[in-house]
Amino acid sequence: MAPAWAGALAGLVSGGVALGIAQLVAGFVGPETFPVVAVGDATVDLTPAPVKDFAIRTFGENDKAVLVGGVLVVLAGVAALIGVLAGRRLAYGFAGLAAFGVIGALAVVTRPDAGPLDALPTVVGVAVGVWALAWLVRRAGGRRPAGPAPDTPSASAASAPVSPVDADRAPSAGGEQAGDGAERPAVMRAGGEPVAFDRRRLLTGAVGGVVVAGAAGVLGQQLGGRQAVDAARTGVALPRPATPAKPLPAGADLRIRGLSPFVTPNRDFYRVDTALVVPQVDPNDWKLRIHGLVDRPVELTYADLLKMPLTEADVTLACVSNEVGGPYVGNARWLGVRMSEVLRRAGLRSDADMLLSTSADGFTCGTPVDVVMDGREALFAVAMNGEVLPVDHGFPVRQVVPGLYGYVSATKWVVDIKVTRFDRDEAYWTPRGWSAKGPIKTQSRIDVPKSGDSLKAGGTTIAGVAWAQHTGVDAVEVRVDRGQWRQAKLAEVPGPDTWRQWSIDWAATPGEHTIEVRATDASGYTQTDQLAPPAPDGATGWHAITVKVS
Repeated sequence: MAPAWAGALAGLVSGGVALGIAQLVAGFVGPETFPVVAVGDATVDLTPAPVKDFAIRTFGENDKAVLVGGVLVVLAGVAALIGVLAGRRLAYGFAGLAAFGVIGALAVVTRPDAGPLDALPTVVGVAVGVWALAWLVRRAGGRRPAGPAPDTPSASAASAPVSPVDADRAPSAGGEQAGDGAERPAVMRAGGEPVAFDRRRLLTGAVGGVVVAGAAGVLGQQLGGRQAVDAARTGVALPRPATPAKPLPAGADLRIRGLSPFVTPNRDFYRVDTALVVPQVDPNDWKLRIHGLVDRPVELTYADLLKMPLTEADVTLACVSNEVGGPYVGNARWLGVRMSEVLRRAGLRSDADMLLSTSADGFTCGTPVDVVMDGREALFAVAMNGEVLPVDHGFPVRQVVPGLYGYVSATKWVVDIKVTRFDRDEAYWTPRGWSAKGPIKTQSRIDVPKSGDSLKAGGTTIAGVAWAQHTGVDAVEVRVDRGQWRQAKLAEVPGPDTWRQWSIDWAATPGEHTIEVRATDASGYTQTDQLAPPAPDGATGWHAITVKVS
């Protein structure tokens, strides 16, 4: 029997080989069929809302990387344990790998729209992992010492267990201390037959296994479609908008250092979604299906969509998971087809009140029909800030609906719209404790200075952004140390669907100070000071920061 560390190494390497091969096969079947991703997706689905909120607050947009990393750490620990058990009896290792194969396969085939073939990467990966485990265990301890069989030990000696340390110190079959030659320390099989533990053969086999696992994983990622989709995206020629956006008014951006720019660059735009692996959708294969409570079901290709009149609009999006003062909000110029125009082609029935949209990865969200049809610039967007929609933000097509939180409106990689009713269908987040409808709440944020900053006494600028999409911000007020509220200067805006920059001058005096902000929207509503968490329908409260002045 080989030392425990040797079994653990064999288990880790064979587990890596299993995952690498599974990744390779998933490159042909579909990246979403990689078992690690499927298990991660299942974990996301089963995680309670408070835990998800904690993950978003703690890890931000890295929450998915942390989740996948956690799954891999757990798999590594289990693989090492399986290897140790396999060193005692291979059947134990085979059973352990098979059990995890079953878990992975179930996670894959229970996804929305999954088929039996989707389990193939897991099955093939486990099969190759089983072979690798057996090969490594036998390679480590399956070679008999050279030369004639040793004399039969006495009964007492044969019955005494041999530890890995004792085995390393044991004399060779020829009676001499083992060295770097052909002879190796002898250990005992259960039946008393001496077997050589060969460290060198184990380590060289492990290196080979790592190379195979790494090469298979990299090749599988390349086959996953990202490069092909990136190339297809680069080849898209965007038509000119039939309805261009209004020119930005002078003074829309106050250009204060540290203040969020009026237009959020694509690379900085927040991303919060449930996709552990970003869907790779070829625009040549993409179709949008409109069905349900309609007179005429509609199916559009990407080319069909680009031939329709395109509208350009400046719209701010916000995530319902955003804490007061949080970063999950951004403003962009979008280009797309009005959703209302596509829906009129299908002929909405009078009893329909919900659009159940589905993403290419199976995520769903429910959008109120009346919001989309009331004249606002709700779009099937194909471009963002003058360029083809980035893959991470929904290429080839996503929804953009002013005035609603993203979880009920902004479906990325959208492929299906079922026209239905809220009393008949539920979207992804509703049974998980979130409100079925999510109108955005009036909010404001201090960007400059940052909480905890140390400032010099004297004149300084306080600045930030406020938003009340499809209503508009009419006023922003700031106060220091619970003093009088003071009106801030507001930047210009092209319409009610974007955030609005604001600033105010402050004569800072030495000491520690608390700064608060609140906004009033065009309907006359002023933000409440009552703090509430994001769940179930968006956070409330005034953003406050503390600074030190010297």
